[in-house]
Amino acid sequence: MDLKKLFLLIIILLSINILVLKMNDITKKDSSQNEMIKVSQPQIKNYALRDTIDFEERQQKNDEVTISRRNGITNAIEKVKPAVVSVNVIRTEVVQTSPFNSFFFDFYRGFLPRTYKREVQNLGSGVIVSEDGYAITNSHVVQNASEIKVFLSDGRSFEAELIGNDDVNDIAVIKLKDIETGLPQAYLGDSDGIIIGEWTIALGNPFGYLIKDSEPTVTVGVVSALNRNFHSNEDRIYKKMIQTDAAINPGNSGGPLVNINGEIIGINTFIFSKSGGSLGIGFAIPSNRVKNIVQEIIKYGGIRPIWFGFKVQDITPALANSLGLESADGVIITYIDEQGPAEDAGLKRGDIIMSIDAQNIKDVNDAEIAVSDLRIGEDIEIEIIRDGKEMTKELTPQEYQNKKSTSSKL
Repeated sequence: MDLKKLFLLIIILLSINILVLKMNDITKKDSSQNEMIKVSQPQIKNYALRDTIDFEERQQKNDEVTISRRNGITNAIEKVKPAVVSVNVIRTEVVQTSPFNSFFFDFYRGFLPRTYKREVQNLGSGVIVSEDGYAITNSHVVQNASEIKVFLSDGRSFEAELIGNDDVNDIAVIKLKDIETGLPQAYLGDSDGIIIGEWTIALGNPFGYLIKDSEPTVTVGVVSALNRNFHSNEDRIYKKMIQTDAAINPGNSGGPLVNINGEIIGINTFIFSKSGGSLGIGFAIPSNRVKNIVQEIIKYGGIRPIWFGFKVQDITPALANSLGLESADGVIITYIDEQGPAEDAGLKRGDIIMSIDAQNIKDVNDAEIAVSDLRIGEDIEIEIIRDGKEMTKELTPQEYQNKKSTSSKL
């Protein structure tokens, strides 16, 4: 055989062998890839399952967040908010001008002061406490009102009338007109059980002139202190007030302060502020005192003036020394009405009152605070010192009548 032909044959055989080897290698790789695909397929399924679990966990956590958001505070708000109202008051004021105003223009009209009437708008808050339309607010909100209009959070509005007020304790009861039943109402809770530090929720309509809708504003805080006593310049007595840091602003007066159960524990009344805005020092009248006042107003159309039948004055250090007293604490009785409650109780001129219904008395202010929410016919215990001896007398206040006494109501 020709050498060239032999060499060509060898090359062809080698090429065929190499080709066969290549084909086998490709077949093995394909088989290996198929095996890899078969192994990895369950992993893809596992990733999809993990994705599903993550979604379910996220959904569960979202549900938990939703549940936690709907907590005691939000539940309390939902319970009370429909009964919170905006109280719009129109009052007529008589204004006297100075005789020297517009001097040159008024020269021929004389120098006598001129008076004219003007209508002034006042805005406050309130809370409905009966389905037939009785609502509570502050006395100073509706004082001298010629027109009262009440706006509910659902958009309805009603004319209202003043049923009565206790100006000393700053509580008033109004009634929505043309209502028989069906209004939302809130409930007065027990303010004696309040705990310092517990949650408080203040509802009302602060800055109502700027906010055109009647949806109440809600602020949250805690009970900061209890039993705060104040005597205002308007002869109002604020006794055992609840202090809260829930923001209370102008327009909140008369609105409810509620607890986590959605019960009214106080009526928001005033704040301490130099700027007029909230500084986190607000005060509310306790609900138990409000209950007594509201019941009397609804029953009698107002607060019947109460008569104790005696007058008192402060004890000065000099007077305490002359009487042989250890301190100037207490008040001394300076006048007793004949056949009055004090005389019936056995009290005498010169007796020193140390406590009224277990409330220590240091001065006349304390005495006025102690009797400020007492009611006619309710027996009270008065601890006195007479001739150096301590004793207790029981007094039953009566309805005050001018003809009975020339003394003050105390």
